[in-house]
Amino acid sequence: MSNRCDTPDIQAFRHHMPLQMRFNDIDMLGHLNNSIYLTFMDLAKTRYFQAVLGGRLDWHKIGVVIVNINCNFCAPTFFDEDIEVETAVIAIGEKSLTLEQRIYNPSNRQVKCQCRTIMSGFDMQTHTSAAITPEWIEALEAYEGRNLRKEKNI
Repeated sequence: MSNRCDTPDIQAFRHHMPLQMRFNDIDMLGHLNNSIYLTFMDLAKTRYFQAVLGGRLDWHKIGVVIVNINCNFCAPTFFDEDIEVETAVIAIGEKSLTLEQRIYNPSNRQVKCQCRTIMSGFDMQTHTSAAITPEWIEALEAYEGRNLRKEKNI
């Protein structure tokens, strides 16, 4: 059985974001607290969508919500380490998209945490699931430089 931390699903991530740890992000063992990884990933998701949509992210019509997150914690992160998060959409379905994110040390590329997030299209008026809009699909595919519509199981 392969370890997802050793075998990334996609070749390259276009979006990278340096992270800054704070003293209170560290747990009793001197490691980055597990809950902080998700906070960092949330921040990177926002920056990713801003980059994809060219800064046209309307917080009143966000269009997607998180419905599932799976994380693999691969190696401890210590306070004095430089870390970054990389983000990519790897698939788009009719009403969902799948994000892959990794927090890693940029000097040695050691993966610290890998996360797969499924986001559902969301209608802010009715508070129900909705199709991923053509605008989002076009912008995501243009940013990633490839067809993202689900053609295989992930």
